[in-house]
Amino acid sequence: MQQIVNFLFKNSMLLLFLLLLGISLSFTIQSHSYHRSRAITSANAVTGYTYEQINKVEQYFALSKENEKLAMENALLKSMLYNKKDTVLTAVPPSLGMYKVVQSKVIANSYSRQENYITINNGANSGIKEDMGVVSSLGVIGYIEKTSAGYATVITVLNRKFKLGAKIKKNNHFGTLTWNGKSTGFAQLIDVPRLATVVKGDTIVTGSESTIFPENIPIGTIEKVYIDKKTNYYTLDIRLFNDMTSLGNVYIIENKDRTEIEQLQQATVPTNE
Repeated sequence: MQQIVNFLFKNSMLLLFLLLLGISLSFTIQSHSYHRSRAITSANAVTGYTYEQINKVEQYFALSKENEKLAMENALLKSMLYNKKDTVLTAVPPSLGMYKVVQSKVIANSYSRQENYITINNGANSGIKEDMGVVSSLGVIGYIEKTSAGYATVITVLNRKFKLGAKIKKNNHFGTLTWNGKSTGFAQLIDVPRLATVVKGDTIVTGSESTIFPENIPIGTIEKVYIDKKTNYYTLDIRLFNDMTSLGNVYIIENKDRTEIEQLQQATVPTNE
């Protein structure tokens, strides 16, 4: 308390001057319309700038929630896309139609081994099951390998065990997508027939025979073309659209007709007696 009294005593003249200056400015502003308008304008400018900076800070801290919201909206849009009929995009909720889409997030990612996996933060409690497809906004990532209550592991394109039917988009020639274990940026499309026209830059997408992924989900583009001397088929190096070393939000795809399709196919194939 004594320090406050000493401060006021030492600075009494300055404080008195500031008080009188404030009073005089107040009288001046009140008695002259020009000064009053200038003061109001200045005050509004300061207030507006302050609110703008506060809003920027609030937006920054809200980015995480906004990203989650956008990811959920993307899941809805993907569901609409995968369930569209012909060329008409119909508003199909994520729970309706042949394909159900669930948004998830990568919490662990290995990419330096021969058999690489990612871990996502959705599991059996979210309806996630083995062999469901996993994609990002850029294309195919892999499919579900194992699940627990709240998590699941995904076998990715960068896994020697990974196999997926894929095709050249422009001419529908099929092959099998695999990985030779070398580069994280490339996969291989093998067993492509020699009669297929293949050109560097052609887009590779998922095929129609897959019961895991919808048709025409992007995978990558042709980088190099080889002829396998053992099979006399083409082997294509595919530059992946996804950077498999940097994955965030992903989308899990459930083909709700898959069991029915597979049971019908098994019943149709004759057994050897």
